[in-house]
Amino acid sequence: MHFAWLKNFRSLFLADACPLCDRPAEDILCKACHRQLQRCQVAKPAASWQGESPLFIWGHYGGVLKRAIAVMKYENKPQIAELLGEELGRVWLNSASILPKAIVVPLPMNPEKRQKRGFDQAELIARSFCRQTGFSLKSQGLQRIKDTKPLFDLNPQERELMMQDAFALGKDFQKRRPQLPILLVDDICTTGNTLKAGAKVLVEQGIQVAGIAAIATPNRKLPTNH
Repeated sequence: MHFAWLKNFRSLFLADACPLCDRPAEDILCKACHRQLQRCQVAKPAASWQGESPLFIWGHYGGVLKRAIAVMKYENKPQIAELLGEELGRVWLNSASILPKAIVVPLPMNPEKRQKRGFDQAELIARSFCRQTGFSLKSQGLQRIKDTKPLFDLNPQERELMMQDAFALGKDFQKRRPQLPILLVDDICTTGNTLKAGAKVLVEQGIQVAGIAAIATPNRKLPTNH
């Protein structure tokens, strides 16, 4: 009993702090923040897997999920990207019939922004997603060759103009085209323009793009798992 109490006491103070609330975390997040994160998950992730641009979404961009993404990007917490990739992969496996096999390509950041941040969150999410699903990862399937501004405040014409020639074929596919369809992965799908611009580059090279998987969207039409 004495040793068990001592072990629990030490683990309380030696545990890593939750990056969202600074309380002790048994895993990447504490239990309370992880429960709140789960409440952001949509009830039907594959509800938008249809039409010309099929979309698979893990959760709503709000609440703890919005904070987690912000902390990941701007407070140097790449471990959150790994957690979000695991969550995306976990729910994907429950809907795997929509796309049994694919090659995963993350939407790349501008190289200068990546160097400043120290990591590319889409690549980390995609890598963790692939560990869960068993899909192959081609982290350099695309390359970003144009630094773009945020699209949220732009009108549709400005968004389209901003994303023109933003991507080019990456070195993973320059010599040999993939035989399996591509699943693009990103952290947030707001307007869809960035993801469509990446998909267009691949399609123009004769590469099939099956759809897009993203962690979050601000689209409130998707019901959550409360």
